[in-house]
Amino acid sequence: MPTVSVKWQKELFSGVEIDTTQPPYVFKAQLYDLTGVPPERQKIMVKGGLLKDDADWSKLGVKEGQKLMMMGTADEIVKAPEKGPVFMEDLPEEEQVVAVGHSAGLFNLGNTCYMNSTMQCLHSVPELKSALIKYPHSGRSNDLDQSSHLLTVATRDLFSELDKSVKAVAPMQFWTVLRKKYPQFGQLNNGAFMQQDAEECWTQILYTLSQSLKPPNNSENLDAIKRLFGIELVSRVHCAESGEESSESESVYSLKCHISHEVNHLHEGLKHGLKSELEKSSPSLGRSAIYVKDSRVNGLPRYLTVQFVRFFWKRESNQKAKILRKVDYPLELDIYDLCSDDLKKCLQTPRQILRDEEGKKLGLKSNQKTPISADNDVKMSDAEGSSKESGESSKIASQEGDLPDKEMQPTGIYDLVAVLTHKGRSADSGHYVAWVKQESGKWIQYDDDNPIPQREEDIVKLSGGGDWHMAYICMYKARFIPK
Repeated sequence: MPTVSVKWQKELFSGVEIDTTQPPYVFKAQLYDLTGVPPERQKIMVKGGLLKDDADWSKLGVKEGQKLMMMGTADEIVKAPEKGPVFMEDLPEEEQVVAVGHSAGLFNLGNTCYMNSTMQCLHSVPELKSALIKYPHSGRSNDLDQSSHLLTVATRDLFSELDKSVKAVAPMQFWTVLRKKYPQFGQLNNGAFMQQDAEECWTQILYTLSQSLKPPNNSENLDAIKRLFGIELVSRVHCAESGEESSESESVYSLKCHISHEVNHLHEGLKHGLKSELEKSSPSLGRSAIYVKDSRVNGLPRYLTVQFVRFFWKRESNQKAKILRKVDYPLELDIYDLCSDDLKKCLQTPRQILRDEEGKKLGLKSNQKTPISADNDVKMSDAEGSSKESGESSKIASQEGDLPDKEMQPTGIYDLVAVLTHKGRSADSGHYVAWVKQESGKWIQYDDDNPIPQREEDIVKLSGGGDWHMAYICMYKARFIPK
C-alpha cells in the first residue's frame, strides 16, 4: 500500500496509507478521522482533477511519498452539554414511559394471554381512557350491578397503571374482578386456569363498559362505547319463496369477516359477513321458510372492529377448530361500498375534500366539480397506501381527536391501529398477542410482559396460511374531517 502525505489548511498529515484494493471513499473516511472534514465536503486534487469516490486507483498513478492537497471545512466541534447526562433509570417512571415511547406489558397470570392482548388493544384508544377517567370513583347508578361497576373501575385503574409504568404490570385485580363478573373465564382444568377465547373476552368487556359508561337517562348523548365502537346496520330481509320483504336496523360492535375458499381478502370476507340466510316462520306460507338477510352499514364508529371468523365447533373433536386460510387485510380500509345508499350520499363531500387535500400534497389540482362515483370509491379501497402515508396525507384528518363528534364528518376510510393475533390450532389453546400502533406511528408487539418494536410492513403479514400468528381481530381508526 502506498503511503502519502496530505496537506490540509496549515496542517500536513504524513504517512497516510492508501489501501488501493478499496474505493477512494474509504481513503476519505480515513481523512475524516484525521481532519474532521466529512467525505462529501472533501476536495482532493489528483492527476486528472478531483478524486471521485468510485475512481480506480490504478488509473490515478498515485506514487509512494506523493503529497496530496485537500480542501474542505470540518464539522463544527460539538460543545459539551451544560448539564451532565441523565440516565433513563434516573428519570421519574412517568417520564421513562415517554422516553421509551410505549406503555408497559402485562404479566401472564396463567393462560391469560387472551385477556392481556385484549386489554392492550383497548388501552390504545385514548377516547376510551378519557371516558373511564370521568367514571365516578365511588358509587354507581341504580341500574348497574356491583360486579359491572367493579370491572369498570378495575379497567380504569389498569389503564392508568399501564400509562405510568415502564415495568410489566401484573393485572391481578382486573383478572379477579373479570372472573367474578364472567365465571367462564375462571374455568379450571387439572387445577390450572384454562385458555379462553380473546374475542369473547373483548365482547364481554365492551358490553360491561357500554352499561357502566351510559350517560344520564335525560341526556341526548350516545354512551361512550356506542359512540366509539357502535356500527349501525340496516338490513333487507327477503323471502324468495313467498315474496315477503321487511327491513331491520341494529347496532353491533364489530363486523364479521367470514372465511371460505372464495375469500382471499378482508373486503371479500366482510361482504360475505353482511349477507346471511335464516329460517323463520312465514305468515303468508303458514310454515317456516328461508329468508335472505342483506345488511349495509348505516352509521360509522370512530373505531371499526373486525373479527375474522376463524373458529368453528368441530363435533368429532368436541372443540373449536381453526380455519388457517390466509386472508389479507390492509393498513388502510375503505368501506364505502359496504355502506347504505343514504350513508354513501353523506360521505361523498367529505371524501372529495379528503382527496383534494391528498392531491395538494402530491401537487395535483383540486377537482371539486367532478362528481364522485361509487366505482371510484370502491377502487380506492383496501390496497391503497400505508397507514403512515394516510396518517400524514391530510392535516384536517389529524384534527379529529380534538373535535366533538358533532363537528366531524366521517369519510368511510379507516387506518389500522391494532391487531390481535392467535397462534395455534384451537381457540381454547395456543397463544394470543397484541400488535398496537403507538402515537408516534411505531408498532409494538405486546407478547404478554414483553413489548417488542415491529416494522409496519410486517404487521400486514399476520394474515394466516400456517401455524404462525394470524389476525383474529383488527381495529381500525376512522379518518374524519371537520365540518
